[in-house]
Amino acid sequence: MTNPPHVKLMKRMGIADYEPASDAGNLRYYPKGRLMKSLIEQFVSSRVMEYGGIEVETPIMYDSKHPSLESYFHRFPARQYNVTTDNNKQLFLRFAACFGQFLMAKDMQLTYKHLPLRLYELTRYSFRREKSGELAGLRRLRAFSMPDCHALCADMEQAKEELLLRLELSTSVISAIGISPTSDAEMTIRCTEEFYNENLPFLTKLASKFGRTALIEIWKDRYFYFTLKWEFNYVDSSGKASALSTDQIDVENGSRYHIEFVDKDGRKRNPIILHNSPTGAVERVMFALLDKCAKALKSGVKPSLPLWLAHTQVRLIPVGEDHIDHCSKIYELLSARKVRADIDDRNESVANKIRQSEIEWISYTIVIGDNEMKSGIFTLRERNQSKQRQLTLEQVGDEINSLTTGKPYLPLNLPAFLSKRPQIPI
Repeated sequence: MTNPPHVKLMKRMGIADYEPASDAGNLRYYPKGRLMKSLIEQFVSSRVMEYGGIEVETPIMYDSKHPSLESYFHRFPARQYNVTTDNNKQLFLRFAACFGQFLMAKDMQLTYKHLPLRLYELTRYSFRREKSGELAGLRRLRAFSMPDCHALCADMEQAKEELLLRLELSTSVISAIGISPTSDAEMTIRCTEEFYNENLPFLTKLASKFGRTALIEIWKDRYFYFTLKWEFNYVDSSGKASALSTDQIDVENGSRYHIEFVDKDGRKRNPIILHNSPTGAVERVMFALLDKCAKALKSGVKPSLPLWLAHTQVRLIPVGEDHIDHCSKIYELLSARKVRADIDDRNESVANKIRQSEIEWISYTIVIGDNEMKSGIFTLRERNQSKQRQLTLEQVGDEINSLTTGKPYLPLNLPAFLSKRPQIPI
């Protein structure tokens, strides 16, 4: 079977690879991939917190015979990993954050004043034993990280209002990461016939916020725990659609998990629960970004990752050994400005080093010789730009900071000197 284009890129760029010593669909992430993954995780989590998410952490395994969970399986069958303890207790590895958050909410004392209550966890990891033939690099795995936010709502009207708010959250998050909801994705809405007939104006408003034609699938009966589900599907270079952002209106699990709140009349009621992931699995976001790069390559355009996710943002190339110390000083100054830079101090020609910078898709490359040391003015080679620019170090830092504003920062997680780095197989 031919590997999807993003698999070739994730290997060549030293982002991730298959791990033959593990179960299929469980990948290894090299330093570049780990940094990229961490930045996406931090960004999504920060945006969910701004929206009002309350971050929690829950176990990765649960009792298969727990009455609420056993009932849940009948409504949402999943292929889970099973674990047997030394006392023959049957456990399963979670395939979503629902179980832990619902069991936590069950033990909370809630009134209508607390709702909507937005519980959030970024699971690292969730597990699904997908069929081996379905596995494909970062697009479909058995172990994945999922930002999962559940909102407990007092009634359907509050749930619909909250759903629209979370659609805006999801749209803004994936757009900021580098995936356009309108040009890179399609929107699918699934709902019951009853919900459609009772909420057509709401569905029209939901679809109109997408800004393009949305596909609506109507069910005669409700087969799952939700009465409505929307999702953004990324369409890859092969024409396959993969789900990213999603939200659901769950009308069953409030009762199934015995989650209760006291309403305005003093009665105990079960909330309606929304299941939202603003991005879908983080790994699938990485797949989509790499697949977009594969599309660019195919069309003859130089690919690049978003600058804030690039492992190295500035490559410093000393002309000779006498210039390495000055490169080190520049590296320290850029690092203090929260710019990820590195130094190609290998015993190679300047031309080969520039070529290597291109191969690694590095956005900014600066060659440093005697003139640069004396003047403090640097010739900036910018990827995808034919003309070079003359800038000071301060201007370089200002430009990169302006292009990455509002995004998280992590320092370089490999040695600054390329000669000190281990070689990763590609």
